[in-house]
Amino acid sequence: MGINTDKAAKPVGSYVHAKEAGDLVFLSGVGPRHPVTDEIPVGIEAQTHAVFGNVLAILEAADLNMSNVVDIMVFLTDMKNDFKIFNKIYSDYLEGFEATRTTVEVGSLPTPISVEFKVVAKK
Repeated sequence: MGINTDKAAKPVGSYVHAKEAGDLVFLSGVGPRHPVTDEIPVGIEAQTHAVFGNVLAILEAADLNMSNVVDIMVFLTDMKNDFKIFNKIYSDYLEGFEATRTTVEVGSLPTPISVEFKVVAKK
């Protein structure tokens, strides 16, 4: 079953916010665009907070929260300059939760943004 919410930024392509498969919920790539205005915040700090806001909204639409997250894949466009700030914010949101994480640098992301998450949660 596909999951969508108007409390997170609309997908930029033909896909749903999340998809259930058994007891797992797979979130599509989640970026920092504002759910209403579609604006992209400036800077890695603001973008990281915005991504978490969108992730939380999608998880809530699936009746889940951060405690259900089992894995996060993070895409950054500037690992050298952004990782330290990103990692601090990430740690604040995930404090007390045990999720695995992979962080990779990519040449670019759509719309253009500096950070995107791919999240897997368990019901």
